[in-house]
Amino acid sequence: MSSIRRVVVTGLGAITPIGSTVPAYWEGLKNGVSGAAPITRFPADKFKTRFACEVKDYNPDTYFDRKEGRKMDLFTQFAVIASDEAIADAGLLAAGSGVDKDRVGVIWGSGIGGLRSLQEECFQFERGDGTPRYSPFFIPRMIADSSSGNISIKNGFRGPNFVTTSACASSNDALIAAFNNIRLGLADAIVTGGSEAAITESGVGGFNALKAMSERNDDPASASRPYDKDRDGFVLGEGAGALVLEEYEHAKARGAKMYAEVIGGGMSSDAYHITAPDPSGSGVVLVMRNALRDAGIAPEDVDYINTHGTSTPLGDGAEIKAIETVFGDHAATLNISSTKSMTGHLLGGAGGIEAVACIFAMQNGLVPPTINLHTPDPEINQSLNFTPNVAQAREVNVAMSNTFGFGGHNTSVIFRKL
Repeated sequence: MSSIRRVVVTGLGAITPIGSTVPAYWEGLKNGVSGAAPITRFPADKFKTRFACEVKDYNPDTYFDRKEGRKMDLFTQFAVIASDEAIADAGLLAAGSGVDKDRVGVIWGSGIGGLRSLQEECFQFERGDGTPRYSPFFIPRMIADSSSGNISIKNGFRGPNFVTTSACASSNDALIAAFNNIRLGLADAIVTGGSEAAITESGVGGFNALKAMSERNDDPASASRPYDKDRDGFVLGEGAGALVLEEYEHAKARGAKMYAEVIGGGMSSDAYHITAPDPSGSGVVLVMRNALRDAGIAPEDVDYINTHGTSTPLGDGAEIKAIETVFGDHAATLNISSTKSMTGHLLGGAGGIEAVACIFAMQNGLVPPTINLHTPDPEINQSLNFTPNVAQAREVNVAMSNTFGFGGHNTSVIFRKL
């Protein structure tokens, strides 16, 4: 086995409800913009929740040849768009880059995959007379690994290629898998991140049935309110976040720009309930300690935590209890924020865009806020700095990004400024 190698971030991409490129996304984050608005993707009048964080003014013809675009589910289109931006940003395909495509992989995350494609085909069958008339593109559009497959086909990357599916922890699991593949010498660079596009009748209806989503239909922009006493559930989002991870010496040799170093990843399971978080936060304690141990740093070295913070009554409190346990007195000196207050919850794509948020916080010395935090919840220690409502200037040398998923999946990734 090769010796452990250093891994850096050399490219970033994003298509989100508050900006369709990385610079536009960061503008939205630092200015506390909400991406929530009434649903336009289908008539939602009869749904308990009638709003979501959609990617605004999205037209696939802007990005794809019409024939090619129709072969991809929306979650794969988002994956290709964000990865295109990250690959160009990293200069992986630039003339003279010297990159060996056999040593470049794609490890992507998606919690659900092509839900829209599955739903459309089922609806069409239901409207017919029972004669099966399915599209030959149905299965390739629906399967979750169509995202990593399309990215590799488009760019000719022939290294490790697969998709991680662990609900809302999916893209952090993809990041950690990419990190491990590179540091163990199995690849020189990997395009990673995650995407989701579940704002459909079945997606909204399913989460409504679980009573997991906010029903603040009279004021969507204020609905995602992590750590606020009046929070009533998450707001469904869509989009993608992409990163190019690369071995440090490889990036240095080709003169690549380096945004940050990936120094640790942690994984754990609650082993408690298929949808509810363990209220004790013990699984979250374990995952953050695993990540800190992997990074070889002390809790006091962390400056900023981008929390899972979905705005659900149970989950927010459990994560904060865990942060207090792991970080002790240092918890009060950290900046904590949930950028889901602005983007909504991208499910399996959340870790991708939140990693980008962490890296830009380090690059710009500015922590994006938790918006809509106006009424302290007495059950949550509000003496902690949740970066309420307005971004805060701070030198961030080390940032942690947490995402957790149904099934009890917990993940933490740690980035360090170079």
